[in-house]
Amino acid sequence: MINQDIPAIRRLPSLVANQIAAGEVVERPASVVKELLENSLDAQATQIEVEIEQGGMALIRIRDNGVGIRKEELLLALSRYATNKIACLEDLEQLNSLGFRGEALASIAAVSRLTLNSRFYNQEMGYSIHLDGREQPTIPEPIAHPMGTTLEVRDLFYNTPARRRFLRTEKTEFGHIHEMIKRLALSCFDVSFKLSHNHKTLMALKTAQPEADKLQRVGMLCGPEFIDHILTVQADSGGMQLSGWITQPTYSRSQPDMQYFFVNGRIIRDKLLNHAVRQAYEDVLHLSRYPGYVLYLQIAPSEVDVNVHPTKNEVRFVQSSAVYRFLVNSLQHCLANTCPNQLGSPTSVQVLFKNKSPEAEQSLRASYPPIASSSSDSEDNLSLPFTSFYSTSAPLALVIQETQQAYQALSASSLTESLSTTDDKSIYPERELTAPVPPLGYALAQLHGRYILAENATGLILVDIHAAHERITYERMKSAWQDDKLAAQVLLVPVTVAVSEREANLAEQQLELFNQLGFDISRIGPEVLLVRQVPILLANANIAVLVRDVLADLSRFGVSSRLENHSQDLLATLACHTAIRANHSLTLAEMNALLREMEPTQRSNQCNHGRPTWVQLSLKELDSLFLRGR
Repeated sequence: MINQDIPAIRRLPSLVANQIAAGEVVERPASVVKELLENSLDAQATQIEVEIEQGGMALIRIRDNGVGIRKEELLLALSRYATNKIACLEDLEQLNSLGFRGEALASIAAVSRLTLNSRFYNQEMGYSIHLDGREQPTIPEPIAHPMGTTLEVRDLFYNTPARRRFLRTEKTEFGHIHEMIKRLALSCFDVSFKLSHNHKTLMALKTAQPEADKLQRVGMLCGPEFIDHILTVQADSGGMQLSGWITQPTYSRSQPDMQYFFVNGRIIRDKLLNHAVRQAYEDVLHLSRYPGYVLYLQIAPSEVDVNVHPTKNEVRFVQSSAVYRFLVNSLQHCLANTCPNQLGSPTSVQVLFKNKSPEAEQSLRASYPPIASSSSDSEDNLSLPFTSFYSTSAPLALVIQETQQAYQALSASSLTESLSTTDDKSIYPERELTAPVPPLGYALAQLHGRYILAENATGLILVDIHAAHERITYERMKSAWQDDKLAAQVLLVPVTVAVSEREANLAEQQLELFNQLGFDISRIGPEVLLVRQVPILLANANIAVLVRDVLADLSRFGVSSRLENHSQDLLATLACHTAIRANHSLTLAEMNALLREMEPTQRSNQCNHGRPTWVQLSLKELDSLFLRGR
């Protein structure tokens, strides 16, 4: 039966509409601070002071030295959808400001007692206006005020007690405010920030223009350990520029609390960007750990849509797959260039053959067939492989026996030379050269069958033998796999994969991509795919699960790295199982060969799980252990 007591449709009063809108924009005091600070930055402010009382629930006062607001525009500034950032729909495609909707001040005023004091830059005096939840603000009154704007927000949510009950403790709410200002301070180095809570100054940041000053600010906000473990990122491609800092894999955290990503100066928390960074660290960081980063992406405003969420924390990219690939490639390149050769003085592995006879050198070269590496391709720059590979028609594996034979050949040659001279230093043939000491130095001894002790120009190097050999082996396996990764195997029994109709349509659209990856896939029904051929390295994998995961990634991100990740996981397992084990005795020559291999190898600073492969103890640190110099 129809209920005839149906209320008529009516327009909501502006006060009620503003309070509803405030629920989307103003979640807590930190939301108020964010909106007001973005207005200050859009007003070209270079000095911003923030005063907080009782976690922002009693008072939020923000002063800036921006251009200010004209007297005749004060009333308009407090009304909904009043802004000078955009004038038409096309302006959204070329947006360069942080704010643009024109609803923040009206929403804040609807749930607090707000006072707005401002002086426009070319006016002789300032004006003040008040609004405490009423529909109409007071008439602007003249006041003495420097150029810029001061906003006071008192008794937040005083007229919406339900929202106020959801607020946390004073300490928690101020923590969110502090984090919000920290993010903006990391974005705007040309602005000074001052933050006080309950009349106590907690943050005072000066403008930071030189690179050293920027790093100092980052260190103050993210901690000195963050600065001690950062890598600088600088990349440019296709109209996109990526800059900033990322942490080395050996410095990771248990939660993603040190991750800051800015797109055109706007702090963003986007799943696509987070996934791209995670993918870049896939090869060097354990899944349960998180890297730290402060990254800045500059892209044409027409290529990104910021009008996605009321809080403006999410964006959409026109070419999301291109942005994803750019981020992953740029960060992977930065992480790869962390081998000791990039971090220290240059070295060349050919030094091992400097004093050897032509016959011994030829024998060793035969024992060490050249394998592509990140070092230069000079004819004399021989890369001593710790691994040997079969063709990809057979399972990729290490031949430990061949490795040990090569070690023994190198060791025997070094021993023969050492016995033919009375100079004690001849057991270190490399040291007779005038070339700079290699970054990882020269081996002194082996400790408990696990570690190499080596001496370099600055002190003592400790090397984890298994971890170092594992990384070298893994990088060589990847290099060999990249050359022949399209080698495919026809399945004796084709695999049927049940998918949704939407996924089946996507698979048909991406057939060329699957073919490039070594798959032969066809659609045999509305919701059924048939896989006849797969890459040889994935022949024993769960093909149905892999195909579904790839389609899920393609649907969500436009790209997928599932197959590559799975292949690399298999290679990493092989590398781990075939690397030199603990308690295996090595000669000095074998240890030096391992050190020389580490130096040009990409990502050799950490093993496949993100643990360090070597550490440096300087002479100063060693002296302090024995209280020398005191």
